[in-house]
Amino acid sequence: MDWITPELFWFLLGLALLLAEFALPGIIIMFFGIGAWITSLTTWLGITTGAASQNIVFALSSVLLLFILRHRMKKIFMGKSTNDAIEDEFTGKEARVRVAIDENDRGKVEIKGAQWNARAQEVIPADTMVIIERREGLTLHVRIR
Repeated sequence: MDWITPELFWFLLGLALLLAEFALPGIIIMFFGIGAWITSLTTWLGITTGAASQNIVFALSSVLLLFILRHRMKKIFMGKSTNDAIEDEFTGKEARVRVAIDENDRGKVEIKGAQWNARAQEVIPADTMVIIERREGLTLHVRIR
C-alpha cells in the first residue's frame, strides 16, 4: 500500500465519512469528515508529518467543528420542525367513529381511510360523525359534531 499517502488516506476517509452522513443522518459524521479533510490539508502542507500529530489535528478539528457548528448546521439542513403542520391536517376535520368511544374514554375513528385511536369527554356510539379537536401522538381527541 505504498501508493496511499497520508494525505490521500485522510482525504478518502473524509469523503467516506461525508457520504456516510447521507446514510446515517444526524449532522454529526459530517464534522468528522471535514476534520479528516483538514488533516489531509495540513499533512499535504507539511504541517503534520507524523501519525500522532495527524490524529491530534483530526480529533481537535472534528470535535471543535461539531460543538461550534452543529447547532447552526442542523437548523440549515433540518429546518424548524413542529407538529403544527400535522395538527392542521386533522384539526377541525370530520371523522367517523368506527369503534364506539366508551366510558373509559377509548375508541377508534376513521379519517382518510385510516383508523386512529380516539378519545372524547363523552360516550359516542359507532358510525357517529365527530369533529377532531386536536391530536396527541397517535390519538385524536374528538367531540360530537
